[in-house]
Amino acid sequence: MKVKWIQLCMILILLAPINVMAKQMSPIDKLDEISDEALQMVKVEKYDDAKKLLDYFSKEFTSLSGYEHLLTMDQLRIVSVSHDDAVEATVSPNMKYQERMNRLTTFRLVIDAVSSDHQPLWTGMKDQVMATLHHAKSDIQHHDSPKFNKDLNSFMSLYNIIYPSMKIDIPAETIQKLDAQIDFIDDYRSEMIGNSKNINELSGLTDDLQKLFDDMSEDQTDPSIWWVIISTGSIIIMTLSYVGFRKYQGDKASRKSRSRVQKY
Repeated sequence: MKVKWIQLCMILILLAPINVMAKQMSPIDKLDEISDEALQMVKVEKYDDAKKLLDYFSKEFTSLSGYEHLLTMDQLRIVSVSHDDAVEATVSPNMKYQERMNRLTTFRLVIDAVSSDHQPLWTGMKDQVMATLHHAKSDIQHHDSPKFNKDLNSFMSLYNIIYPSMKIDIPAETIQKLDAQIDFIDDYRSEMIGNSKNINELSGLTDDLQKLFDDMSEDQTDPSIWWVIISTGSIIIMTLSYVGFRKYQGDKASRKSRSRVQKY
């Protein structure tokens, strides 16, 4: 009975950090949740519901006392523009589904970039973005101009989705360098094939983006999370060790009892 009581206490202790974190949702975390819900509504083509959520987001964001001072003017502008684009995507009668999804995804990634201190969601698009660039390089090597243009357009589309959120997380000088590289490649796309200098520009962009994604994907876990992991892990080990020890003692006592009975 005592063992079961201790096990119950250990379970309650393990659940405590989860309950505390659930109760401590900040206002910006709430906005992050609203942006995700709006994206999910557009995904299933419930545009009216998405519009209501975006209106609710605007109201909640405006009511945040003092939070706006934590953002730069550029960041506030990015949030405002991405929100306006998302609203337009929910009310436009002629916009294609993919464009609606792109805009809501951009908005979702922007709000996550604002609310997240570690590994923002936009870094999760690394594989897709880098794949299109590698395909474009391969197209150049095979002198396939139509496919190169198609793959470069795919890259531009994906990059434009994550670009606003990148501007929130990445230093301005890094963004400016990427802008210059991409503008050059886009302007001279017709001359890419057969020109080694232009191919080097594409290789440079690929390397810089790869490094950027790698740097952003490094382990940036909040130290407090490590405390929770270590403490809960220790509790689990202690609980299992204690239960195992008591079971060992019980088995040992049982064997002694059977031995005495056999003697008599």
